[in-house]
Amino acid sequence: MPRELSLGNGRLLINFDGRFNMRDLYYPYVGWPNHISHLGGEKSRLGLWTDGRFAWLEESSWELQVGYKPGTLNGRVRGVNKDLKVALEIENGVHYRWDVFLQKVTVHNLAASSREIRLFFYHDFTLNESPLGDTAAYLPDRGVLLHYKRGLYFLINGRAGGEGFFQYATGNKRFRGAEGTWRDAEDGHLEGNPIHHGSVDSTASFRLYLAPGEKGKVYYWIAAGRNWSEVARANGVVLASRLERILAENGDYWRAWARKYERDFGDLPPAVVDLYYQSLLVIRTQTDGGGAILAASDSDILYEARDHYGYCWPRDGALVAAAMDQAGYPEVSFPFYYYCSRILDPRGFFYQKYNPDGTLGSSWLPPVHGKKSIIPFQEDETALVLWALGESWNKYRDWRLINDLYPTLVRPAAEFLLSYRDTRTGLPLPSYDLWEERRGVFTFTAAAVYAGLKAAGLLAHYAGRPEEREKYWGAAEEVKRGIGEHLYSPALGRFVRGLYIDDEGRAKVDHILDASLLILGVLDVWPPGDPRLGRTVEAVEQGLKVNTPVGGIARYTGDYYFRRSEDFQTVPGNPWFICTLWLALCQAKAARGGEELEGVRRILEWAAGRATPAGMLPEQLHPYTGEPLSVSPLSWSHATFVSAVETYLACRRKLQEGNRAAGGAPAEG
Repeated sequence: MPRELSLGNGRLLINFDGRFNMRDLYYPYVGWPNHISHLGGEKSRLGLWTDGRFAWLEESSWELQVGYKPGTLNGRVRGVNKDLKVALEIENGVHYRWDVFLQKVTVHNLAASSREIRLFFYHDFTLNESPLGDTAAYLPDRGVLLHYKRGLYFLINGRAGGEGFFQYATGNKRFRGAEGTWRDAEDGHLEGNPIHHGSVDSTASFRLYLAPGEKGKVYYWIAAGRNWSEVARANGVVLASRLERILAENGDYWRAWARKYERDFGDLPPAVVDLYYQSLLVIRTQTDGGGAILAASDSDILYEARDHYGYCWPRDGALVAAAMDQAGYPEVSFPFYYYCSRILDPRGFFYQKYNPDGTLGSSWLPPVHGKKSIIPFQEDETALVLWALGESWNKYRDWRLINDLYPTLVRPAAEFLLSYRDTRTGLPLPSYDLWEERRGVFTFTAAAVYAGLKAAGLLAHYAGRPEEREKYWGAAEEVKRGIGEHLYSPALGRFVRGLYIDDEGRAKVDHILDASLLILGVLDVWPPGDPRLGRTVEAVEQGLKVNTPVGGIARYTGDYYFRRSEDFQTVPGNPWFICTLWLALCQAKAARGGEELEGVRRILEWAAGRATPAGMLPEQLHPYTGEPLSVSPLSWSHATFVSAVETYLACRRKLQEGNRAAGGAPAEG
């Protein structure tokens, strides 16, 4: 189930699904380890008992709205159960400074009589993704529940009407037939077992006595730490400061962070503006304090694949960092560039993906081609990090980027890009494509290498290395020339996806229409007025359009990943947000008037209209129903939306300034 709430602070990240089940709890890194899901599908949840009846919030008897408090990283959930005659309003969040999850539950008694109402909080924790060595215990002197193992502690506490837990239970789960203490909760009573170890869980309850129409509040929190002192200190902060006050402080902090600049959104509608701010906040939750930018933290992909997206791909991270630089958030981008300098291979390239702590991630890219040993990598990842760093320098002119990163990141990566080329064509040598499906020489990769070498030359200039500047810029022009000569098809009138080189050096052309060709416009390899680029953009727009009411642009013709249709004339592939928004970027840069910008605005409105109710952008959509497919949210989707909005506004301002300079009326649209 897609994640509808991501709440985090760079160390502690907690995700909820659309039925308000807590599905992922990551600490101390964003994305690793997941202390709820180690197999996929586990969940912590909230239930309610009154008048002898019980219901978990995930049950259909609850009408739920799960989303964010507008403009913040505080969640807001509203639920009504007409059978139980109860309404709930929940506000929650992860504190921006303290590693503590905070939740306020307002319970409204809708019945015509006074009643006792009990809330049950179930904790399905599997610490460090293994049940071995876990302990769950109730500490009577502190009145708290504690889950702990080897330098990892989660302290659970709360208050209702000034009282702590009403009842508690610890027990076994998924072991010798034991389902878990959630079953114990469903009769409204917990047995009070104080400690268990192994595959354990816990449940705590609170009770309120409410008159007809009366509202009561339950305060609940989970403190995370590496030892008892850390969680006890955080628990003391909540008790001393009052949860309601620090939860409000948290909302104010994130609202101020997202809106730290005065922005003129021109003619963009409120839905687009709201999604812009929500995207900034979502990206922040997926960013680790050490610099890694997570692709996605939705662990449900484990149902469909043999792995998850909880890694930092240098490509994805570079494109996210570049978008955040466009928006003016170096506190997100700079740590990523330093992270990249630490994980760069001594030979000057990045492997496929990395863990948030900087260690090498899992991979499925073969290190052998035929009988030849090869580097199992995607060269565009290395190149795009340099490109993003160059864009960051252009934005901020911060000398740390030169002093610290030129010798450790820029020069070694640029030297690799320089050397890993075919001397006959000037193009990069074969590597795996951005979709991680095939090996060859691809237009996307070549465009990234061109942009990366151009950025390296720029950074070399400011590092006082003119010889390296000229060397990198000269190589960039050779790559560009190779793209024009070998990756353009006069017969098709557009660029091709790539080439496959056999052992004799013969090239086979891949003519499949692929949205990744739009990178030529996104990275400004050719100016927007170049007819070859224009025909390529038009071919993607027409040939990869999803011809259903859902709309959008597919990755490529016949895309197999999460395929939902074999009718490639109607549905060449599922619509992807990044592909559709790449089209908006290309069209914005090519716009010469307000009418041409109108199509860009429609794409932005399309993206806002296809977001989930909480404002999440998944990787792709079902072409007929519009439901999210694959992971949600995807950091890359949100970043491309931010970049498209920023590019639209910049192009609009440029057109207006041009009109004013020419003495004409401001551009409309």
